[in-house]
Amino acid sequence: MDMNVFIQTIPKAELHLHIEGTLEPETLFRMSERNGISIKYDSVDALRQAYRFDNLQSFLDIYYEGAGVLQNETDFYELTWEYLLKAKAQNIRHVEIFFDPQTHTERGIAFETVINGIFNALSEGSRDLNISFCLIMCFLRHLPESDAMETLSQALDFKDKITGVGLDSSEAGHPPSKFKRVFEKARKQGFLTVAHAGEEGPPEYIWEALQDLKVQRIDHGVRALEDKSLIKELKNRRIPLTVCPLSNIKLCVFKTIREHNFKKLFDQGLCVTVNSDDPAYFGGYVVENYLALQNAFQLTRDDIAQIAVNSFNAAFISQDKKDMFIDQIKKFAAE
Repeated sequence: MDMNVFIQTIPKAELHLHIEGTLEPETLFRMSERNGISIKYDSVDALRQAYRFDNLQSFLDIYYEGAGVLQNETDFYELTWEYLLKAKAQNIRHVEIFFDPQTHTERGIAFETVINGIFNALSEGSRDLNISFCLIMCFLRHLPESDAMETLSQALDFKDKITGVGLDSSEAGHPPSKFKRVFEKARKQGFLTVAHAGEEGPPEYIWEALQDLKVQRIDHGVRALEDKSLIKELKNRRIPLTVCPLSNIKLCVFKTIREHNFKKLFDQGLCVTVNSDDPAYFGGYVVENYLALQNAFQLTRDDIAQIAVNSFNAAFISQDKKDMFIDQIKKFAAE
């Protein structure tokens, strides 16, 4: 089987996906017109040309502006459904989706509007597309912890829809320890925990996420290699890293895909996974990320299969369900 076809069709999970980051320019323009929201770009091409970023913050500026077209439950439903159709085409069997309620409640959009639109699409995708899911609510780290506390309070009415909480947005200057109390409260409410750390921030931020926030998974984590004791900790505890290669290139964490340290992390025996982060902005969904790594590092079929296995081992699903998916991968790889 051709390697491209192998990567396209092997069962996979995606664990690091911001639903607002799947807002393709065509969808953004359609929603802006439908909702009467003016945007400063006069064409899809002009908007795509703006997707050239110097760092995380330059991306976030456009990301938050684009999210402004999301106004009602239908918008959030359509955004999520369009992603699920792409996931289906790439044989993604399980998704764990981030959403940023503060991005929307700050604009006067009700929490209920956001989560119901997303959740209804995910539920339909589970039924009609056979894609299981978890929903993870992220706190925006550039805002005060008190704002995160308010968001957590709003989320309690929807506990049945939310699996976990996370931490995203501008990393530099906003250490995980800033959110220690809100994560403690979230854990007491039964939420699982993850956090972005070690993308632009130093390895110390990964330590803080582990020790102060007690996360079960690190999102990004590529700077972990700078600290040998941290690598040992991650390996011993089997803490997964949800790595986003094309995102890291687009945001200048690494200059080129060949300079990315994914293969080094993988060769250390860490539970690394491949994800797309904000694919509408970074030029590729999960398959494109796998292909970029395979082309750069000549990954073998066994390597690809192991990364796919990692994606399910790192997921917030039952062991029985993990075993089911992993068995499917092994049968597929053996064909």
